[in-house]
Amino acid sequence: MALTEPNKKNGVLFAVLVLFAINILNFYDRHVPGALVEPMRKEFHLSDMQIGLLGSVFIWLYAIMGVPLGRIADSGSRKKLLAWGLVVWASLTACAAIATNYSVLLISRVGVGLGEATCAPAATSWLGDLFPAEKRSRVLALFMLGVPFGGALAYFFSGPLAQAHGWRAAMVLAAAPALALVPALLMLEEPRRGASETTRAQAGRTSVLSLLRLPTLWWIIASGVFLNFNMYAIATFLPALLSRVHGLSLASSGIATGVVYLVGGLGGGLGAGYLGDFIVQRRKDGRMLCAAIAALVAVPLSCLGVLEPAGSLPAGIAFFLLAYAALTSYYGLVYSAIQDIVAPNQRGITMAIYFMAMYLCGASFGPLLTGRVSDLLAQRAAVLAGSPVLTESFRAIGLQQAMLIIPIFSLVLAGVLYMGSRTIISDIARREMLAFEPALGSD
Repeated sequence: MALTEPNKKNGVLFAVLVLFAINILNFYDRHVPGALVEPMRKEFHLSDMQIGLLGSVFIWLYAIMGVPLGRIADSGSRKKLLAWGLVVWASLTACAAIATNYSVLLISRVGVGLGEATCAPAATSWLGDLFPAEKRSRVLALFMLGVPFGGALAYFFSGPLAQAHGWRAAMVLAAAPALALVPALLMLEEPRRGASETTRAQAGRTSVLSLLRLPTLWWIIASGVFLNFNMYAIATFLPALLSRVHGLSLASSGIATGVVYLVGGLGGGLGAGYLGDFIVQRRKDGRMLCAAIAALVAVPLSCLGVLEPAGSLPAGIAFFLLAYAALTSYYGLVYSAIQDIVAPNQRGITMAIYFMAMYLCGASFGPLLTGRVSDLLAQRAAVLAGSPVLTESFRAIGLQQAMLIIPIFSLVLAGVLYMGSRTIISDIARREMLAFEPALGSD
């Protein structure tokens, strides 16, 4: 029996809400270790590089497994794949609570990376089949708000919970909501692939080689590397910076970081959506140019946020909030630009290549390199002071100086995005020309 129109709309709305909630918890569980850096570091006597490695091992598996899991999402049951992923990442998040050493912590984060690698390919493919092309940008923008929402909730709740009940309890409580969403997910009716398409997709295999001939795609891939380096360095070490330099408690540093994520992320994400749709009607390179300008604006803002001395906490948080808003605007602007240069039947493999590069080459090294530089600079500060002991004050100096890599990479990001704006018009024209050519059959 066919569904009535109101029931169909209600079913679509419920699916969007469930998938949005899953993405929120995807980033919640991903960022929980960042909120708990200080108690874990002190309990296991970790260096900042070891803290960074917790984020990197997660990303390595996440990036590598994303491509084969994306293939499964294109051919198998997305509902079962996503439900399986939810159970794995929630269970492994909770397993960190039983860690007796650093190795167990590492293993738990590897498992979380495997589970979370199911989310993006399955959920975005699902949403694409629920909405026609002219409405997808808005629903995907809503879905991507899971990044700041999830990060904000992780910092809002995990820090205070850890301060009151210990960091292990915070890990367990982070896992529970994701498991609770599995029944809601299994209640959904998965749409037929291509259900929202108004025209038949061009037949034939997608040529990866043809994608790699697009100059703009190379610039966009490079930009994703530099963006994710910064975003994961901030996610891992901002609470620690606020604690070490500004003297915030574990709970207060989590709440302050949550404010940065929530206000900055929502402002940057929503603003980019409106700006991108406005500017592209006036110039085809407008989205890339706006993204380049936003990255350039993040340079002085992030520099000021890092360098604010103890006693200047409100100014430091304000600068970080604005810098995070500028960097978050990237998603609405550049993700839309990707769809401007590739055909509909190429978007899945394009995003798989892009995500693998931005996570494997960017996100995985953001926490690791920042942590290593922090350790070296802390030791240098101790040596210059003639101290044989690496005290917390030297660790604060090291981390503050190491995080200056964020404005440096923001400047590089701005340059890469500008170069992409120089080539995108010709790549858009190439795509439009190919769209009018008659199909010659499969490769």
